[in-house]
Amino acid sequence: QVQLDESGGGLVQAGGSLRLSCAASGSISSANAMGWYRQGPGKQRELVASITSGGSLTYVDSVKGRFTISRDNAKNTVFLQMNSLKPADTAVYYCKLDHLTALGRREWYWGPGTQVTVSS
Repeated sequence: QVQLDESGGGLVQAGGSLRLSCAASGSISSANAMGWYRQGPGKQRELVASITSGGSLTYVDSVKGRFTISRDNAKNTVFLQMNSLKPADTAVYYCKLDHLTALGRREWYWGPGTQVTVSS
Protein backbone atom coordinates (compact mmCIF):
# COMPACT_ATOMS: atom_id res chain seq x y z
CA GLN A 1 0.00 0.00 0.00
CA VAL A 2 2.82 2.38 0.92
CA GLN A 3 6.36 1.99 -0.33
CA LEU A 4 9.42 3.79 1.01
CA ASP A 5 12.49 4.06 -1.19
CA GLU A 6 15.74 5.12 0.45
CA SER A 7 18.98 6.39 -0.99
CA GLY A 8 22.14 8.19 0.04
CA GLY A 9 23.93 5.76 2.32
CA GLY A 10 27.58 4.97 1.93
CA LEU A 11 31.03 4.90 3.44
CA VAL A 12 32.58 8.12 4.74
CA GLN A 13 35.40 9.10 7.05
CA ALA A 14 34.79 10.69 10.43
CA GLY A 15 33.87 14.33 10.04
CA GLY A 16 32.29 13.80 6.66
CA SER A 17 28.71 14.25 5.52
CA LEU A 18 25.97 12.25 3.90
CA ARG A 19 22.44 13.13 2.85
CA LEU A 20 19.78 10.44 3.06
CA SER A 21 16.57 10.62 1.08
CA CYS A 22 13.34 8.67 1.45
CA ALA A 23 10.47 8.94 -1.00
CA ALA A 24 7.08 7.55 -0.02
CA SER A 25 4.55 6.44 -2.59
CA GLY A 26 1.07 4.98 -2.42
CA SER A 27 -1.99 5.92 -0.42
CA ILE A 28 -0.65 8.39 2.15
CA SER A 29 -2.67 10.58 4.47
CA SER A 30 -1.88 14.28 4.37
CA ALA A 31 -1.45 14.12 8.15
CA ASN A 32 1.59 12.00 8.79
CA ALA A 33 5.03 11.75 10.30
CA MET A 34 8.18 10.60 8.58
CA GLY A 35 11.44 9.84 10.23
CA TRP A 36 14.70 7.99 10.36
CA TYR A 37 15.65 5.18 12.69
CA ARG A 38 18.98 3.43 12.89
CA GLN A 39 20.30 0.15 14.17
CA GLY A 40 24.01 -0.27 14.78
CA PRO A 41 25.85 -3.56 15.23
CA GLY A 42 24.65 -5.29 18.37
CA LYS A 43 22.30 -2.44 19.24
CA GLN A 44 18.56 -1.89 19.28
CA ARG A 45 16.86 0.26 16.70
CA GLU A 46 16.50 3.86 17.83
CA LEU A 47 14.75 6.95 16.56
CA VAL A 48 17.22 9.39 15.04
CA ALA A 49 14.90 12.15 13.85
CA SER A 50 11.32 12.64 12.80
CA ILE A 51 9.21 15.36 11.26
CA THR A 52 5.45 15.63 10.97
CA SER A 53 3.55 17.00 8.01
CA GLY A 54 2.98 20.08 10.16
CA GLY A 55 6.70 20.57 10.73
CA SER A 56 7.15 19.34 14.30
CA LEU A 57 10.68 18.03 14.84
CA THR A 58 12.23 15.40 17.06
CA TYR A 59 15.92 14.46 17.37
CA VAL A 60 17.78 12.00 19.50
CA ASP A 61 20.21 13.90 21.73
CA SER A 62 23.30 12.33 20.18
CA VAL A 63 22.66 13.92 16.77
CA LYS A 64 21.42 17.36 17.77
CA GLY A 65 23.46 20.04 16.08
CA ARG A 66 24.88 17.60 13.54
CA PHE A 67 21.87 16.14 11.73
CA THR A 68 18.98 18.00 10.15
CA ILE A 69 15.72 16.43 9.06
CA SER A 70 13.50 18.09 6.48
CA ARG A 71 10.71 17.14 4.13
CA ASP A 72 8.93 18.03 0.95
CA ASN A 73 5.26 17.49 1.70
CA ALA A 74 4.23 17.74 -1.94
CA LYS A 75 6.52 14.85 -2.83
CA ASN A 76 6.16 12.90 0.44
CA THR A 77 9.92 12.85 0.69
CA VAL A 78 12.03 13.17 3.81
CA PHE A 79 15.73 14.01 3.99
CA LEU A 80 18.37 13.58 6.64
CA GLN A 81 21.43 15.78 6.30
CA MET A 82 24.17 14.16 8.35
CA ASN A 83 27.20 16.33 9.13
CA SER A 84 30.23 15.80 11.35
CA LEU A 85 29.70 12.08 11.19
CA LYS A 86 31.23 9.89 13.87
CA PRO A 87 32.02 6.17 13.91
CA ALA A 88 29.19 5.82 16.45
CA ASP A 89 26.80 6.86 13.69
CA THR A 90 27.57 3.65 11.80
CA ALA A 91 24.30 1.79 11.39
CA VAL A 92 21.62 0.73 9.00
CA TYR A 93 19.28 3.68 8.64
CA TYR A 94 15.59 2.98 8.11
CA CYS A 95 12.96 5.39 6.89
CA LYS A 96 9.55 5.21 8.56
CA LEU A 97 6.15 6.65 7.75
CA ASP A 98 3.37 6.86 10.33
CA HIS A 99 -0.12 8.00 9.40
CA LEU A 100 -3.83 7.66 10.05
CA THR A 101 -5.96 6.16 7.31
CA ALA A 102 -9.30 7.56 6.23
CA LEU A 103 -10.89 5.04 8.60
CA GLY A 104 -8.91 6.37 11.56
CA ARG A 105 -6.50 3.45 11.72
CA ARG A 106 -2.87 4.09 12.52
CA GLU A 107 -0.44 2.44 10.13
CA TRP A 108 3.37 2.22 10.04
CA TYR A 109 5.61 1.51 7.08
CA TRP A 110 9.34 0.88 6.96
CA GLY A 111 11.89 1.35 4.26
CA PRO A 112 14.38 -1.40 3.44
CA GLY A 113 17.30 0.30 5.20
CA THR A 114 20.45 1.88 3.86
CA GLN A 115 23.91 1.29 5.29
CA VAL A 116 25.90 4.21 6.68
CA THR A 117 29.47 3.40 7.65
CA VAL A 118 31.76 5.98 9.24
CA SER A 119 35.42 5.07 9.50
CA SER A 120 37.87 6.57 11.98
